[in-house]
Order: sequence, then structure tokens, then C-alpha cells
Amino acid sequence: MSFELDRRAFLAAALGATALGAARPAHAQRVATSAKIVIIGAGAAGSSLANRLAARLDGAEITIIDARKRHLYQPGFTLIASGLKPAGYSVSSTSDWLPRAVNWIEEGAAEIDPEAKTVTTDSGTQVSYDYLVVAAGLKLNYDQIEGMDVGLIGKDGIGSVYASPEAAEATWREMDRFTDEGGVGLFSRPATEMKCAGAPLKYTFLTDDYARRKGNRGKTEIIYAAHSKSLFGVPIVNEKVRMLYGERGFDTRYEHVMKAIDPGRKVATFATPEGDREIPFDFTNVIPPMSAPDVIRNSPLPWADKWVGQGYVEVDQYTLRHNRYPDVFAAGDVAGVPKGKTAASAKWQVPVVEDQLVAQIAGQEGTETYNGYTSCPLITRVGRAMLIEFDYKNNLVPSFPGVIAPLEELWVSWLMKEIALKATYNAMLRGRA
Repeated sequence: MSFELDRRAFLAAALGATALGAARPAHAQRVATSAKIVIIGAGAAGSSLANRLAARLDGAEITIIDARKRHLYQPGFTLIASGLKPAGYSVSSTSDWLPRAVNWIEEGAAEIDPEAKTVTTDSGTQVSYDYLVVAAGLKLNYDQIEGMDVGLIGKDGIGSVYASPEAAEATWREMDRFTDEGGVGLFSRPATEMKCAGAPLKYTFLTDDYARRKGNRGKTEIIYAAHSKSLFGVPIVNEKVRMLYGERGFDTRYEHVMKAIDPGRKVATFATPEGDREIPFDFTNVIPPMSAPDVIRNSPLPWADKWVGQGYVEVDQYTLRHNRYPDVFAAGDVAGVPKGKTAASAKWQVPVVEDQLVAQIAGQEGTETYNGYTSCPLITRVGRAMLIEFDYKNNLVPSFPGVIAPLEELWVSWLMKEIALKATYNAMLRGRA
């Protein structure tokens, strides 16, 4: 959910095409250095970068800080919440993906001091660095929705795909029940930045599809409460989704932001320009407001005038280097850039951070830049998806122009999401894609 990967390498093999836009070579010439590099976060971006730097640098002291024992393949959460994969499909061990040369501190980061160039862990251990990479992901703020708690997921018609693989599986059970019984299905997204902004849309499509497959669509009402005046940030994609929502008979309500939920009454309250509005539901997929983790949000690293209160790291959108602390970089969901909160984005951000950081160590100028590439296989029904790829300028940047049309509901785009995605993701974690 996170969470969607670019499928270029898979398409090159599957379609017999050349590797158009294929990943940059994972490792260039090794550079000798005694630099201390600290990476906060062992998710998609952090693990990938740790592997690439371990292979690229000779003599560096690389430390990764993350308390999480489980690595979660977040692009699989939607499939789990659709009954297509078990919860275990998205679970592996963090240790499985980290190179032996990297020192893994199995704690969370509690404080960052970019002036002193130190990170303090939860136990009070102080770790010094020459270079810091923030790859801490996002925080799910369920407590910002009054009445909502992760313990409610899977009960009283309440689902939430994002919380965990187990929560996604519990969401499937509620969605399966709802599409058997009928009623009102309520879908929405937060007004904050969020990982994989296409996930709320695709889960609405999938719920509709299951109701149709069971012959129960006539017993259901599908309401989508959009947080703004549009459904998707890329105008041409927004128009396509708007048309499909109309064709499927969804009731779309704009400028609705969920602020409270009452599980007993099965009612959600939304803030709107006209005041609070209540909408009853029989099933809802709750997506909480999201922000940078507290340790990042409360540090000197976030933007002061962008995404205020959300805490995203103030980096140059092209080099991913911090604007005020040149020895600090960010990659993945926590990076404060206009696009790029998907696993596909991390895939293309990490080589940029690698290039810029290694060049800085060598006293040179980096050459790689990030153009905002973001990818979302937008599922529209089981067996069909649109492969949406775009950049900072909202231009569609299809990996295979003339082969896969980005705004068409295609089986091959679904196949990439359902079958091929995980292998490419795993290769990325190893630093090989």
C-alpha cells in the first residue's frame, strides 16, 4: 500500500521487450572510505540502500536503526484484504534483507541532533555519524479519528487495509461479509499526504467487483468520500477514475474528511465546507491521517513551511539531500518531496541517494537525480488494472509506450501487481534492482 512497484524489469522479460527504462546498475566502482553512515529505517528504502552502500563502499561503517523484527511487503496488503493472499504473504524477517557488513541496532530512533551529528536510540545509546539517511517511513495516526482504534478493525463493519497484514486479512472478512449481505459501503482517504494514494480507490473498485460477482450489487450502495475536489492528484488520471466511478454507480462526495467514527451506531462523521456530516455504513475501509514518525517530526529536519505538522524531511526534490544539513539525505515515504510515496518511488530514489552520497564522500558532484517517478497499478476489478506511472509534472511516463496503455484496464497490468511485483520488490531490497 505503500506501497506499489514499478514493473519495468518484469515487462521486459514477460513481453520479450528490451529493458526500457530498466533499473540502473546496482553497483558501480567501489570507493574507499572510513565514513560512518547511519540509516534510520529498515523498510524498502533503508534495506535497499544498505545493500547498495555495503557493495559500493570499502571500509565504511554502516549502521541501520530499526526496532521492527518483521519486514512487511506493503504492496501485498490490498491483495490480502481482497482474499487473494494470506496474511503471511507480506511477512518476512528484517534480518533476511540486511547485509552482514551492516550493523543493525534493533531499537527505534528516539532523537536526532543534526548539529552534533548523532542519533539517540530508545535505550539512550548515542550513535554518531558522518552521513545520515532518513528512511523511516510513515506513521499511521488512527488516534486522530475520534473513536477509532486498530482494535476495532475486523469488527462492526470496520476495516483498514493499511495497519498490518493481519488487519488487512480482518478487513477481507468484513468485506466478504458485506458483499454477501449488502448495505452501505463507505470509502474515503485522509487530507494528509499518504502512502499509495491509489489504494483507497482500488479497494473501492474491488469491493464493488466482489458484490457484482456474487450477484449482490443491487443490494449495496457504494459511497466514496473524497478529501478534496478530485479523486487523484494527476488530472488525466482523476478524470479517468471519475468516469469509471460514474459507470460503476458510485456516489462520490467531494471535500469530505473523516474526523470521527461511532462503531456502535455504525456512523462516520466527516468535516466538510458546510460543516460536519454524518454518513452511516455497513462496511468501511478506514484510512487514517499519516505523518512522519514522531522522532522525525520533532527533530530539526522537517520542512517549516510545507506539510506543516506532518514532519516530512526538508530535502531537495531532485537530489534528496537536506537543504540545511548537507550530510543528511532522505528516501522513501518520509522524504518531503511533491510526489513519491510508493515502493516504486523508493526504487528510483535509492540509487539517487547512493550516487549523491558516494559522490560527496569522494569529493565529487553527484549526477543522478529523481524526477518524481511514482507508479500505481490501479486495480479496477479482479483480473484488471491500469498501470499508472507519472512524474513531478503530472506527466504520464509509461515504461512501455505503445505496449501497455496506462489508462486502459488490462490483464497484464493486473498480472504485474498480483504475480510479478513481489519478485522485483525483493530484488530491490537486495540492492539488485
